[in-house]
Amino acid sequence: MDNKLFGTDGVRGVANTFPMTADFAFKLAKILSKTVCFNYKKVAIGKDTRISGDMIEAALSAGFMSCGISVIPLGVVPTPLITLKTPSLKVDMSLMITASHNPYQDNGIKLINAYGDKFPDEFYTKIENLFEDKDALLIDTTSDIGSILPQTDIVEQYIENMRNIAPNYKALQELRVVLDCANGAYSYILPQTFKDLGAGVIAINNNPNGININEKCGSQHTEQLAKTVIDTHAHFGIAVDGDGDRIILVDDKGNIIDGDQLLCFLALYLRRHNKLSNNTVISTEWSNLGLEKYLLSEGFSYFKSKVGERYVIDLMKEKSATLGGEVVGHIVLSQYAKTGDALVTAINIALAFLENKIPLSEVFPIFKPFPCVIENIRFSNAQYMSESIEHEDVKQALIKYKKELGETSTLIARKSGTEPVIKLRVEGLDAETVNKVSNNLKLLILKYQK
Repeated sequence: MDNKLFGTDGVRGVANTFPMTADFAFKLAKILSKTVCFNYKKVAIGKDTRISGDMIEAALSAGFMSCGISVIPLGVVPTPLITLKTPSLKVDMSLMITASHNPYQDNGIKLINAYGDKFPDEFYTKIENLFEDKDALLIDTTSDIGSILPQTDIVEQYIENMRNIAPNYKALQELRVVLDCANGAYSYILPQTFKDLGAGVIAINNNPNGININEKCGSQHTEQLAKTVIDTHAHFGIAVDGDGDRIILVDDKGNIIDGDQLLCFLALYLRRHNKLSNNTVISTEWSNLGLEKYLLSEGFSYFKSKVGERYVIDLMKEKSATLGGEVVGHIVLSQYAKTGDALVTAINIALAFLENKIPLSEVFPIFKPFPCVIENIRFSNAQYMSESIEHEDVKQALIKYKKELGETSTLIARKSGTEPVIKLRVEGLDAETVNKVSNNLKLLILKYQK
């Protein structure tokens, strides 16, 4: 898939700048009305706490209602709530207005089908083609006009679902935890659920004002979380991103625990409780080679997908697995959630910790990572990014350096699906070689930056 507008989750950009404009959202709703909304003639719309969310929601709602499609506004909710609850809402699709871990200036629209799943690549290609077809935007005038339908209790339903993961409502009463809500969609739900389960909660960054989402906080900025964990003598800390599908763990000494280590921790816990289907764990080609070595040595089955949460979920379904995730913190526990869900993951981490109460600084790292360098090489626009990574010199260099790194290695240079960034990953047995290859490739890729 090489669409100009749509990535694996939908569309994203700077708010009030194409494509994240009210006009684009209105047109998108009209196209979706023609291509998706045939059964219930209803859609649900949620959003995170960005100031631009109201504008985009209003434009989407107007577009749908002008085509006879009614709208259920869910308000500020996390993405995993929408994916979990969409099937029970009896809608043709749901939309989540969010730019995930990006700053408030950005926004996006994630598209979710009637079953709570993400749409396949072919769907986004079809939608993008329709945007280029002027006739597709000419919806026949209809006497049916959609309306706004109330939905008031979905947040409490979701919290109840989350509480039921634990064996009882006081299952976490011996826990002291710091929760960084990123001033995002989990600002109320995350601390409330942990309090309901009896935990001692220190909540930070849970006062969104429209422009402070992800600002020096959340999954991308864990400095405050680590300091708070140490200062309050908490057992550990949890950070989420703006829409709640990503989680980062900080241990009792303030060390960051990434998604690869979390997958090992959860795999061991779930296997002990006979909750790991087919003894299988799924991650992506972006995961550290140490993860694979450890899991196989411990008798797990392990498979890797392409980068992207949706590809993880697709492979989980193919292998009938119940645990999968990405190193960046998208962790999928399909027994409880349809997609990555930071709250589901956090509750399972808490339950696993309380089984033996060994400080997490003594538990992690579970495996020793292979030497690895990751670079995010930023470009001024997507065209220059594409020209660079598709240049023959870069292609040949990737082949050459993969041979130099050896068989036990990873070398990936890929375009980000959400911003003009080439993500470079170099991993191998020898740290010196890894650093040399990374530096040389970065310089070569930047050589074609205009």
